[in-house]
Amino acid sequence: MSDTTVDHAHHDDHHGPEKGFKRWLFTTNHKDIGTLYLTFSLIMLFIGGAMALLIRVELFEPGKVLLNPEFFNQMTTMHGLIMVFGVIMPAMAGLANWMIPMMIGAPDMALPRLNNWSFWLLPFAFTMLMSTMFMSGPAPDFGWTFYAPLSTLYGPKSTDFFIFSIHMMGASSILAALNIVVTIFNMRAPGMTWFKLPLFVWSWLVTAFLLLAVMPVLAGCVTMMLMDRHFHTSFFNAAGGGDPILFQHIFWFFGHPEVYILILPGFGIISDIIPTFSRKPLFGYRFMVYATALIAFLGYIVWAHHMFTTGAPFFAQLFFMYATMLIAVPTGIKVFNWVATIFKGSLTFETPMLFALGFLVMFTMGGFSGLMLALVPADYQYRDSYFVVAHFHYVLVSGSLFTILAGIYYWLPKWTGQMYSERLGQWHFWLSVIGMNLAFLPMHFLGLAGMPRRIPDYALQFTDFNQICTIGAFIFGFAQLIFLYVVVKACFYRESDRKATSQVWEGARGLEWTLPSPTPYHTFETIPVVH
Repeated sequence: MSDTTVDHAHHDDHHGPEKGFKRWLFTTNHKDIGTLYLTFSLIMLFIGGAMALLIRVELFEPGKVLLNPEFFNQMTTMHGLIMVFGVIMPAMAGLANWMIPMMIGAPDMALPRLNNWSFWLLPFAFTMLMSTMFMSGPAPDFGWTFYAPLSTLYGPKSTDFFIFSIHMMGASSILAALNIVVTIFNMRAPGMTWFKLPLFVWSWLVTAFLLLAVMPVLAGCVTMMLMDRHFHTSFFNAAGGGDPILFQHIFWFFGHPEVYILILPGFGIISDIIPTFSRKPLFGYRFMVYATALIAFLGYIVWAHHMFTTGAPFFAQLFFMYATMLIAVPTGIKVFNWVATIFKGSLTFETPMLFALGFLVMFTMGGFSGLMLALVPADYQYRDSYFVVAHFHYVLVSGSLFTILAGIYYWLPKWTGQMYSERLGQWHFWLSVIGMNLAFLPMHFLGLAGMPRRIPDYALQFTDFNQICTIGAFIFGFAQLIFLYVVVKACFYRESDRKATSQVWEGARGLEWTLPSPTPYHTFETIPVVH
């Protein structure tokens, strides 16, 4: 830690500061806990990424069965769950823990011990989830959406461990969200009114309310699964008077807002980065806040667009189609405002800005393919094809992963007191962009040509595009090793010529905060004493 970000490690009144392992185990300091979240997320990124590469290896050639098909299904299940719950959400929570108290002028999070607990639930939850791969009953192989009756009547014995791990992840998310809401409501510095909050704080406030609303729904869903499996209920069993479609309604009532939980904090990060490197105030600050809230609200009422082919009534299809298309309006406002901020700005293209621009282009592409999927007649053609896989990876890899990387490059000098290697950062960006587009762009065409998703083998005519996808995936995967090297070097190697100044990004002072509202009267490196 640098002198500028003094580390207030957890002090026990009787024993003095904790050292070593104990410091990290018992810490209640928001910076330590943010670091723990980010470290955990990085470890899970490589585990989940390795699973994705196994999937792509199997799909490199048709007819070659390198992986047992059941193992292939386990990989798709685990990859999805780890990336959503183990990489993106903890990374966003890590950024929130680090930055929210500093941005609002608070000494720490409102509930520091709860903060510690909400982190430490995660390693145990994911250890339990991954332990299912080594059990005698095979690991869950029903896809990350774990639809009934695949997961209830036919799910392997290890499904019960899977259910318990989901409960633990959900509890962790609810506690973290509660903490963030209480912190933002109660601990803003004097004069830090609602419309002076940085957009990262706003986006996390909205996200936290989303989490509090939908995580209990997921908990109810997996509890009903457990009941169906062991207590002879028939929530999802048609033979007992239940309804498998009910599972999809409950799951997607959680699942669609979850997509916005993964993306909205990223919007906040981008809204802080673009003004800094454009050297201009953010265009339309209040509209950005309203758009964030509107996206979250609309995200609640569109869940059945995942279910157009389940025999929904005509009116329901019509409603969900229009509601889904409506989300493009506030999202379009945000994209327009980011572009307007860049317009005629004094631009420089350091690594955080590159990732922000990469996000802008590719997220917009993902948004357009989402509009295509929102149309009921078209969705009948695209459903369960590789087109859907292409769509949500364009949205989530750029909307979540790229924004997290942008945020880490942006704030790393502030956290460590050391500048990262700009050249390596740029290499990381360009290899990531090339790899990502090679991996996912051809999937659109595979889907339109009729290749179904979640299959370990495919027809001969899809070979070329699949090989391009696999090569792209490996480029993207190995590019992340550069990122690992950059972060480790900035954290652990002190180089005098790389020391970060108090004003890391040239011309950025004041633009980290929302303008045109006046900048706060201090830099939040020391907490002001209010008399």
